[in-house]
This record gives sequence, C-alpha cells and structure tokens, in this order.
Amino acid sequence: MTENQRIAELIFGKLNKSADDYEIEYPAIELKEGQRITRIAPSPTGYLHLGVLFTALINRRTADATDGMFYLRIEDTDAKREVDGGMADIINGLVHFGVNIDEGYVSPTETKGNYGPYKQSERGDIYHVYVKKLMEEGYAYPCFCTEQKLADNRTIQESNKERTGYYGKYAFCRNLSFDEIKAKIDNGMPYVVRLRSPGDENRRITFDDGIKGKIEMPENDEDFVLLKSDGIPTYHFAHAVDDHLMRTTHVIRGDEWISSVPKHIQLFKLLGFKVPKYCHVSPIMKEENGSKRKLSKRKDPEAAVHFYAEQGYPADSVTEYLLTIANSDFEDWRRANSSLLNKEFKLNLKKMSVSGALFDIVKLNDVSKNVISKFTAERVVSELLEWAKKYDTDYYALLSRDIEFTKNIFNIDRDTPKPRKDIAKWNEAKEYSAYFFDELYHNNYELPEKLNASHAINILTEYLSVYDENDSKEEWFNKIKEICPKCNFCPDVKEYKKNPNSYNGHVGDAATIIRVAITGRTNSPDLCSIMALIGSEKVLKRINDAIAHFKEV
Repeated sequence: MTENQRIAELIFGKLNKSADDYEIEYPAIELKEGQRITRIAPSPTGYLHLGVLFTALINRRTADATDGMFYLRIEDTDAKREVDGGMADIINGLVHFGVNIDEGYVSPTETKGNYGPYKQSERGDIYHVYVKKLMEEGYAYPCFCTEQKLADNRTIQESNKERTGYYGKYAFCRNLSFDEIKAKIDNGMPYVVRLRSPGDENRRITFDDGIKGKIEMPENDEDFVLLKSDGIPTYHFAHAVDDHLMRTTHVIRGDEWISSVPKHIQLFKLLGFKVPKYCHVSPIMKEENGSKRKLSKRKDPEAAVHFYAEQGYPADSVTEYLLTIANSDFEDWRRANSSLLNKEFKLNLKKMSVSGALFDIVKLNDVSKNVISKFTAERVVSELLEWAKKYDTDYYALLSRDIEFTKNIFNIDRDTPKPRKDIAKWNEAKEYSAYFFDELYHNNYELPEKLNASHAINILTEYLSVYDENDSKEEWFNKIKEICPKCNFCPDVKEYKKNPNSYNGHVGDAATIIRVAITGRTNSPDLCSIMALIGSEKVLKRINDAIAHFKEV
C-alpha cells in the first residue's frame, strides 16, 4: 500500500462502494447527435431570483432545441444560509413560469429519474468515494490549517504584493507524511481535504465557451478545498461529481463562475471525467444614472420573481420577455410567427449577449400587453381570478359574483384582428374594469380641452331622446351622427377637418362625451358593447347624472 493509499484509508476507512461501482450505477446515456442534457442547480438560500429563472429558461430551451433533457438538482451544501421554504419557492417558481422539469426535483416533494439523489446533502457517500480516489492517486490531502493561520497567510501575501490563496510555498499541509497526519488526527485536530493541484500558473488553458467564445486563462495551481471540515463538499467538487454522474453535457450558468473554470476543468480531468461544455450567461443589467449595474436582490424589487407574481404578470409574458433579451432575433421570429407558442422558438446560445442584457420594465409591459391581447376571455378571467383570489380578495368577490358577466367584460374588443392592448398585468385589471361595477365606479367627468359643459349637456340630452338599448353598433353610431347637427357637431370627421372652426366638434367628439358620461374615460373599449353589457338602467342613470353634473359646472 502506498503512502497516499494509507492516508486515504486513514481518512475514509473502508467505503461500501468504489468509483467504478458508481460508474455502473449511473451509466452514460446514449445520446443522438447533438442532443444536450442541461440542468439548473440552485441553492435554497433565498427567493427565486430573476437571474436564476433566466438561466433556467436558457437551460430548458437549450435542451428543447436538441430534443434533449433538462433536470433540477438542489445544491444545499451551505446549510447556514439555507432559508426555510427556499427550495419549494424556487421549484414552484420555475414550474409556474413555464420552466418544466424532466428529471430531478419536479416538485418540492417529488423527484423523477434514475440519477439521484438530486439533493447534494443526500449524496455524501458518493463524494467521499471520489475524494478518496483522488487521495489514493496523490491528488488530495488533509489540511489542518486554522482560520487564523489562513488569515495570517493572506496578510503576508498582501504585504508582499503576492497573489492570495493556498498554493505553492503557502500550501503548508501539502507534504505532511502519514505519521504527521495521523498524529494530528489522533490529537483531535479538525481538518479539511484539499486538492493537490498539479497545475502551474505560468501555463495557460483555453476553452471554448458556448456563449462567450474562446477564453484563455492561467492554469489552476491552487490547492482549493474539496471537503469542508464537516465532510460536506464545496461547490467546486460537488458540481464536478454530480454533473459527471448525472451525465450533463452542457453546464449553462452565470458568468460569475468563469474565474473558476480552470479549477473545474482540472478537477474533471483528474477525476477521469469528460469535461462538459461550459456556457456562461451574462447577468441581467439595470441602467442607473447613465451607467449599468447588475440587477440587485437588495436594491431592485424586480429582481425577485415574486414581484412578477404579485404584480400579476402572466407567466407567458415573463417568458416571452426573457426570450427577447436572451436572443436578439426572437422579436423578428415573433413578428413572423405571431400565432405560435414561444416554445417553438429555437434558442441559440451563440446569439446571447456576451456583456449582459438590459432589463427594461417598459419593454416588459409592452410585451405583456401583446401577450394578454391574444388570450381568450376565458383564459383572461381564469388567470385574473387566480391572481385576485390571492392578492385582491375584494376584487375577486366582484369578479366571481357573475362569471359570465366578467367574461363579457374582458371579451369586448378581444376577438378581433387588432385586439386592444390595455392590460399589461392583472393588477391593472381593476382600474380597467372599474366602470362595470358600482362598487368601483367613480366619475370626475373630465372632458377633452376643446369640449365644455354646454357641449356635453346638449349632446347627452339629444342622445337620451334617441337612445335604444337594442341598437346594433351601426344603428348606435348612426344615431350619434343624426344628433350632431342639432348640437353644431360635424357628423363627418373628414368634413370637420376642412373647416374645424365652424363646429363645436365632430362625431368622434360627440361619442367621447357619451363615453365620459358612461365610463368616466375618454378612451375605452367599444362603447356600444359596454352600454349593452351594463344595461339600460345604468346607462340612463349615468347619462342623467352627467347632465346634472355639467349643469352645475
């Protein structure tokens, strides 16, 4: 038995399985040409961040584009920072926003697939087998340096203007003998397990990033930690073992991990694993005071995916928007394929921004208005009720009082070649629909500047004389035209534009006066449909109330 094998036996003893056993237990997957296996591996240390949702979406669509597979693994090795309910929030959030999971954690309580456990805290035995293997081969060793020793070491390096870290002459435990290690363990000294790196900082490594292209960096020479003193692996080591055994082909993650790629490639090679394709996603940026910064959990409410649920953005709207910032050609695709679901779009990693896309709430609202405009009234009401039940119970009570009435509200001007785009999120629906409910209706009777109370009284009085609740849209509009001359309003807009000073307004202005009286708005969906829906009793009352108001002005 070699010295390294004796040290490995001292540290780990006899393990139930070997690395070869796990290679058999988790066999390589037969893939078609170009097929990709991707994953998202969040830590349950807080709420679902927009950046995690974005990265998960990129992973999902990358797998979809190749008829591949996407799985979810929970990286819960940082127990101190774990938040109660964090894992459920992340998984439920991903599923809610359309990032469906093929394997791994498909719900907070259910896993699917043959390559688990899919939670790192349940994979300790696996990690120990592979660390022991490295140790037997001379690529790992126990380190007994205290936190104070490491801090003192950093101070010395900084004062000498040297690179900080545990490497070279600063790797104090690198060459301890078996007897020295045994004596320290017998004395109860705590230890971590470090990589014994064979790297040289003066050598360079090159890898082809799937998003950013060719990247060249110094080779890793740092003896970084593989196992912490409690036997829990670091991210560096756990991800290498997990991505290998779960047969990940493409590791698509945030670009804050680029600096760690030399460590990860080195680990894969020392472990005898095939190195996956690394693809690093740039962060979503926000403009502030003329410059750009990362979207911040601390500063920006829109960084939390909860924000979109609370505001009432449909999941499709958020997905559609994220695709616009993921690939520059998505909007062209959408214009050419207006009726297709966005999952039909083939995302291309090479067309992703290498510097970070800019978050734009105005753009999100525009995208969402377009998405909602294509919903059926049934879908609008279904999603709106679901949102209101959770976030606005009073409004929910009004909407659910008469579902058919509610559907008719949101069906006005919907099934047309050019549907209206009034609503970007469900928390705007209450104001949009207020004039349909007495409990919400309030009228300030604000007219456009060129119209006055006298104009309004004349138009409304004349309209009362011809109003018929059974009028079709054409009949309704013709009656407005008929009353125009009596009030010095031009029944023809083109004619009015030839000589505007000769009239008080045109037929559109007359309709606006009636619109203000009925809805309190100068802009609304089809007024004839609104009047038909609220009924003649309310129409007559609101017109008479408006006349009374304008007489007092």
